[in-house]
This record gives sequence, C-alpha cells and structure tokens, in this order.
Amino acid sequence: MPRVSRAEAQQHRQQVIDETSRLIREKGAGQVTVPEAMAAAGLTHGGFYRHFSSKDDLVAQALGTAFGERREAMDRLAGEGPSPRAEFVARYLSTVHRDNPGGGCPAATLGAEAARAEPGSAVRTAFTTGLRGLVDGLQQLDGDDRETALADLATLVGAILLARASDDAELSEEILTATRNHLTTPTA
Repeated sequence: MPRVSRAEAQQHRQQVIDETSRLIREKGAGQVTVPEAMAAAGLTHGGFYRHFSSKDDLVAQALGTAFGERREAMDRLAGEGPSPRAEFVARYLSTVHRDNPGGGCPAATLGAEAARAEPGSAVRTAFTTGLRGLVDGLQQLDGDDRETALADLATLVGAILLARASDDAELSEEILTATRNHLTTPTA
C-alpha cells in the first residue's frame, strides 16, 4: 500500500477530528468508538494511533473543533445588524439547532459527560477552554459584562438541553420561545 504524503496525512487527521466532532455531539463521546470515528472519515481504524495518542486525545481535539465552530459563528455576527446578540440567541434557540445536535453547540450536548471526566483530563480541559471562548464571544456580541454573559450562556445551554430532552413538541417549542423572549426583551 503506498504511503500518503504529510499533507494527505494531515487532511485525514482533520477529517477524523471533524467527523468525531459531529458524532460526539450527536451521540455522546461515550457512545462513539474509535473504529466508528475512523470509518466516518473514510479510514480504517488501524491508522488511529498514527494520528492520536488515545480516544480522549481525539475527543478533546474534536471538542476544540466543535467549540471553534460556535465561536466562529459568533465572530461572524459581531458588528452585524442592530443586535448581533439577539440574532445569536435566535439562532441558538431555534428548532434547527435543537433538531441538529451534530452541528450544534457542544456545551449543550456534552456538558454532562465533561462534568464526569477527570479534573485536568484532556476532555475536561478542552471543554473548559471552549466554554471560556463562548463567554468571550457573548461579551463581544453586544458588549455584555462577564456576569451577564455567563448567566446568558447557562440559560442558553439549559434551554436547548431541555428542549431536546422533551418528547412533547409543544413544550419543547415553549421552552425555546420563552427563553428567546427572556434573553432578548429589554428590562425596564
């Protein structure tokens, strides 16, 4: 079998990270196997250890990618329109985001798993770094103070988590709508 170039190897590595990022948001990190992650990228699992030291290493890098996607979305909104924060809230608390966790926020899909990871582990560290990025992004959107950004992030994550967990479509939509209204209606 011919050897792949460094560029191809790097491309394969990134494909595995990207596919794993999607899979862990859809199914949870504990439900994704190394062979499954490699197959999703179109590779065999035999080459896994040429790219990653462990499954936790892969999951941590996939988390970095997932949080990076969220932060990039926030950065694109910054400075756009009259209220980029309101636009971000509307997109975050949408049925599209609710119904497509594989492309959504990792805080809402992987928070419980990260909480169970060992303190100082690669997964927990990547999750914490990602959370910091989201808080910074929220502050950037409309110049919110850190406390407001932290509370808003916790509210957003909790709302999307509850909306996804409900098997009552009407209740799920009520959660999204009520939270959107709460976060975007000016207080007197």
